[in-house]
Amino acid sequence: MSSRAAPGQSRGRGARSNASGRFEREARVWVDDGWGGPEEWQGDATGQRTTETPDATRTIIARNQSPDISFDRSINPYRGCEHGCIYCFARPTHAFLGLSPGIDFETKLLYKPEAAALLEKELRAKSYECRTLAIGTNTDPYQPIERRRQVTRQVLEVLSRFNHPVGIVTKSDLVVRDIDILAPMAEKGLTKVALSVTTLDRRLARSMEPRAATPERRIEAIRKLTEAGIRTAVMTAPLIPSLNEPEMEAILERAREAGASEAGYILVRLPLEISGLFQEWLETEAPDRASRIMKLIREMRGGKDYDSRWGQRMAGKGPYAEMMARRFRIAARRLGLNEEKRLLETKHFRVPPAPGDQLSFL
Repeated sequence: MSSRAAPGQSRGRGARSNASGRFEREARVWVDDGWGGPEEWQGDATGQRTTETPDATRTIIARNQSPDISFDRSINPYRGCEHGCIYCFARPTHAFLGLSPGIDFETKLLYKPEAAALLEKELRAKSYECRTLAIGTNTDPYQPIERRRQVTRQVLEVLSRFNHPVGIVTKSDLVVRDIDILAPMAEKGLTKVALSVTTLDRRLARSMEPRAATPERRIEAIRKLTEAGIRTAVMTAPLIPSLNEPEMEAILERAREAGASEAGYILVRLPLEISGLFQEWLETEAPDRASRIMKLIREMRGGKDYDSRWGQRMAGKGPYAEMMARRFRIAARRLGLNEEKRLLETKHFRVPPAPGDQLSFL
C-alpha cells in the first residue's frame, strides 16, 4: 500500500510521510513508480486537504493520575491538529482511529460538537467535585478549525456559567477572541492561559509548526491577555537541544516583556511513531545537525529516543539536561518569573439552575 505523502515537505504540513499506525496490518510506504518524483507531490495536489468529522464521544472530561503533571482532569475539543507541529506528542493517538500519526494527524480532524452539552451534564452530577480543568493538553483547542466550529468557546461559556476554574495551553493567538469570557473569569481567579513559544525564528517556526501562529503573534497574544487582566504564562516547549534550545533565554525575555508572570519548559518527547517522523523532518530541515540533535536527545533519555518514566519524560536526565534546567532557573529568577504561582479558585463553583428548575425562595 503506498503512502499518499512523499518524503519531503508538502506545503503547510509538518510530517514528511504518512506511514500506517502501529495497529494496522498493512504498512504504507512511499514508492516512486516513475510517474513523478517528490517535486510533483508538493502541496495540496497530493489530496492532503483537511477534513472535519464529528466525533460521537459520550463523555468529555478525561481524567489522569499522572504524578508529574499539575492537573487530574482535562478537555480536548478536537482530535488531530492542523497546526502540524512535527514534535507533537499527541500524534500517536491517531493510530487508535486507524489513521496515520503522520499527515493524517494534520489533515483528518475530529471535532466534538456535543462537548458543551456533555460538559454541563458532567458538572451537574451530584458526585462532581470541582478542580481545575485543563484545556489544550493534547491537541490545540485554538487550531484553525476552532474559527468555524467554536467548540472551545462553547466549553468556556459553560465553565463561565458554573464559575469553574480552567487552565488553557495554546500556541494560537485566536485565544484573544475569547477575552470577553476569560477576563470576567480572571477577576474571580478562575483562569490562566499559557502560550507555547518554541522559537522566535519565524523561518524555523514555519517549518516546525507550519500552521500555528507566528512567534510574534503569540507574544502579542500574551500582551493582550495580560492587558485584559488575565494571568499568562509562557511555555518554552518543547526544547530541542541544539535547535531551539539556545533561544530559551530570549523567549523568556520577550514573554516577560509582554507581561507573562509564569514560565515552564518541557524537553522534546519522541514516543512511538513520533521518533521516526521527527527524524525524517530533521534530515530534510537540519541535515547538518540531525545526528548531533539525536545524540543529545538520547544522552538525556538513557540512550533511547524516549524515556516514559514519571519525572524523566518532561525534563530528561544527565549533564545536558541539568544544564538546561539550570539555565531555565537562572533566567526565570533574573526576569522575576514564577515568583508567585497562585492556584486557581474553586470556591466560586456553583451549579446554575437548569431550564425548568423551580427557583429556591432561600
